[in-house]
Amino acid sequence: MDGCFTFSLLDSFSQEFAIRRFCQARISLEKEEDNGGEMEIFDDQMELLSPRLCSTLEEELQFVDSLLNAEYYEIETDKPFEQHKEFFDQNHQQEVSDDRFYEDLPLSEMVAETETEVSCNVLDTGLHLVHSLLACAEAVGCRDTQLAKSLLDQIWHTVSNSGDPLQRVAYCFALGLKTRLSLLDNVKTKEIFKNSRDHSLTISTEARLEAFHFLHAATPFVAFGYMAANDAIFEAAKEKDFLHIIDLGMHHSLQWPNLIRNLASRTKGAPKSVRITAINEEQDALTGLESSMKVVIDEAASLGVCVEFCIIAEPVTSFLLTKENLGLREGEVLFVNSIMNLHKFVKDSRGSLKMILQAIKRLTPALMTVVEQDANHNGPFFLGRFLESLHYYSAIFDSLETSLPRESIERMKIEKFHFAQEIQNIVAYEGSDRFERHERVDQWRRQISRAGFQPEKLNALAQIRTMLHSAYAACHGYTVASEKGCLLLGWKGRSIMLATAWKVQ
Repeated sequence: MDGCFTFSLLDSFSQEFAIRRFCQARISLEKEEDNGGEMEIFDDQMELLSPRLCSTLEEELQFVDSLLNAEYYEIETDKPFEQHKEFFDQNHQQEVSDDRFYEDLPLSEMVAETETEVSCNVLDTGLHLVHSLLACAEAVGCRDTQLAKSLLDQIWHTVSNSGDPLQRVAYCFALGLKTRLSLLDNVKTKEIFKNSRDHSLTISTEARLEAFHFLHAATPFVAFGYMAANDAIFEAAKEKDFLHIIDLGMHHSLQWPNLIRNLASRTKGAPKSVRITAINEEQDALTGLESSMKVVIDEAASLGVCVEFCIIAEPVTSFLLTKENLGLREGEVLFVNSIMNLHKFVKDSRGSLKMILQAIKRLTPALMTVVEQDANHNGPFFLGRFLESLHYYSAIFDSLETSLPRESIERMKIEKFHFAQEIQNIVAYEGSDRFERHERVDQWRRQISRAGFQPEKLNALAQIRTMLHSAYAACHGYTVASEKGCLLLGWKGRSIMLATAWKVQ
């Protein structure tokens, strides 16, 4: 099923589909389950409480249809799936009812008819798989573990971690549902959702970082963020001699070589000093980070740029983010950089994110760069999150189909050690253990603006387009756009990544 997904050009995915038969009892149940009572519920989520939210079968089919490739049936795409299926069924019945149908048919027409029949079968299979996932997720949301396990047993027969994109992404979501079901078995009599790290996939730091490197090499999702952030830092650092970059959650050195090369080629001359401070609490990642940064430092020295690097092996907290703890020096121009990391600070409440943003503001950085996944994976209801994340990761897995062959070891590692981990966290966990709390770009604008920052326009649009045309010319489907100063990278009309820059008001 090459290119098995198409995505509507909607600005955001409607969570109405996630509440097909949501009753007040289920709402109360999931409120208890999501230990996020401190979290704000914004207006776009309040509609989930409305009794009108019971989507029709046609709406549900239209959503499922958006996950499947319209290229497989070239009749009118604005009709619901049942009409497409009826069209194919009628033709198929005509074929099998007439034994003489193929006797005088030209070979080209025989091939075309065969492809139509195969396409319909593929569509039916994909439709059945998506419906099974949604039914299982709904059973899990209702805590009907017996039904959920029965549906999951059926799903395992149709998913594959080496099949087409739909089978592969469904495999990852099935793993997440399996983990959530095992956690539900631990629910106490008080019906409090009990998390346990024992149920998470055991992935070594080395395997996770290797998968990230493969993702960076195979797709523009990571390079997009680096390019946008580096360009903003470079522009703000013009004619500055002493730079200090605080990298929140830094795990690797991939971002910095290009920035240092650009700084070295400044017309005015290279800066006298560039300090990079990584804040990373994962002890098992520090050795590899130090060795990779040594390579960066040596290259910088050969270009005439003095780079200093240090690691603060502590979690990012508002208490850590002070001038004294970070060792800020007089005369330095400060930059704060966060690549796919700020969303993890929402795990306790959006109040904790606000405290960190306000602590960053007190540091008075010249610029704060933020790159995040552009998705709403922080909704209060499980089924809504499941549906939104299925839509989001389906687009990503579809893009991988154009970048790497299905048998590629690199692709399997990207999917297993990177995306499957994110999906499992979104689907299986609640409370503080659910840290993959991605937000849409509008939500980030609200949160960061409320903390006292104002947006700074990013100007790397032309550079990123050049990168897409040169490095990913064979991968038709990537799009980049500028929206209110932010940059958005998408796949077939579905926004995947966002990049923003901010200054203190």
